[in-house]
Formats: sequence, C-alpha cells, structure tokens
Amino acid sequence: MSFDIGKITGPLPLAIAHRGGALLGPENSVEAFEQAKAVGAAMVETDLRLSADGALVCLHDADLLRLAGDPRLVAETKLAELREILPGLLTLEEAIAASAPIGLLLDIKLTVPAVLPRILDAVTAAGATTRVLLGLRSLDLIPAARVLSQEIAILALVPDPDSHEQAKALGANWFRFWQSEATVERIAAARAVGLRTVVMVGQSRSVALVGYPPFPVGRIDADGIDRILSLAPDAVMLDDPRQLLSTRSVTALSSR
Repeated sequence: MSFDIGKITGPLPLAIAHRGGALLGPENSVEAFEQAKAVGAAMVETDLRLSADGALVCLHDADLLRLAGDPRLVAETKLAELREILPGLLTLEEAIAASAPIGLLLDIKLTVPAVLPRILDAVTAAGATTRVLLGLRSLDLIPAARVLSQEIAILALVPDPDSHEQAKALGANWFRFWQSEATVERIAAARAVGLRTVVMVGQSRSVALVGYPPFPVGRIDADGIDRILSLAPDAVMLDDPRQLLSTRSVTALSSR
C-alpha cells in the first residue's frame, strides 16, 4: 500500500530519511532509498536543482565540490556531464519512481516560482500526489504552489521558526523546525493553527560549530533523539532513520 500523507496512521513521529538516508547509502541515490524502505522509514527526502540544460536533478549542493571534488556549479553543468561525474544521479522522475511506495519529501532548492509547474506536473503524471510533500524555502512560493494544486501537501522550510501562522495562512500543511529551535511551545503553536511539524536534526551546516546540537546536519545521538521525542513532533528528518525507529518502538506516540 502506498503512503498517503493526508491519511497518516500508526506511531509518530514519522521517520524521514534525509538525503534519501545519507548514512544508509550514497546520498540521494536509489541504494539509499531502498535501504530507507528496508529499515522502515515512512518517507525519503531528496533535493531538487536545475542542470544547465533544464533537467530537475536530485543534488543537495549548488556545486560538485563536496561530492566529486569538482568546483563546477550544478546550474552550469548539463545532465549528461553530471551523470558522467555522478553515475548514480537521479532526476525528479526517477526519484519519484524509486521512492515508491513510501513518501517522498522534495526539498526544492530553487526559489523561482516558474519551476513549480514542471515539478507538480511530474508528480501528477506519476500518480504520486498523495505521497509527495513539497518542501518550499520561501513564504512567497507557498501560495504560488497552492494555486497550482489544492491537493499537494506543502512543507514550509523557511528560516523564521515563528512564521507558522503566515505559512498556514498562505497554504502550508507542514512546518519545519531545526533541532536547536524546536520547543514544546513552538510545536504546540504550529499545531494549534493546523500544521503538522517536522524536526530537522543537527545544525544547519555540514560541519558542526560549537553549540547545540553538537552535530552537523542530519546527524544525532541517543540523547538528542530522546529530547526530540519529548517534544512530540509529527516527523523527524535524519540521515539514519534507525536511530529514531529503534527508540520510537519503545516510546511511540499515537497518530494525531
């Protein structure tokens, strides 16, 4: 049975495999997706950027330096060249297919509304509307997406952790908090206006700085998991879903 983001049942919080499950396989790859499914993740998250020739590709960084030691920008490199450098690279259509039947969170790194129709058309053509969560990084993009689709679920990936009321009013269904910003009060306030909540673990950077939490994006320890569970979010995004699922099986909340 396919995941349906509008009909969530079972224990919470849901486990979302960040970058497909970056500690389970190469990030944003079919291998990672398959491992995430095997360990019980409810959803996989992947990133979307545009190649030089207009392909929607699943890459987190704006350049290829971290993954391939190549300083070229994704936006200035054609799809065929990207595939030569990164043979496991997925396009949007391939990610939709590879993620089935679980949920798929699309973190859209693009902030131009013109790209939204293409993304939504691909989701609709694949019959994946009910299992896709559209992650948008600007409040301005939320109404632009909502005009195009009343059915798609939208996650606000916005920088202000207290903009939940705006996000809801503009058409969002979900709201993301970074681990360092997530509090009982903020999650309760988001839930009070009708939003479901996601906590993104780690710091908002690839190399952790001094502070809480003491890990880079996607990484967490047992203490961090316990703290997040005490906040009762609807979902947690992390590189290894097993860290959440092994603890959640003991302290699971019912669906809300």
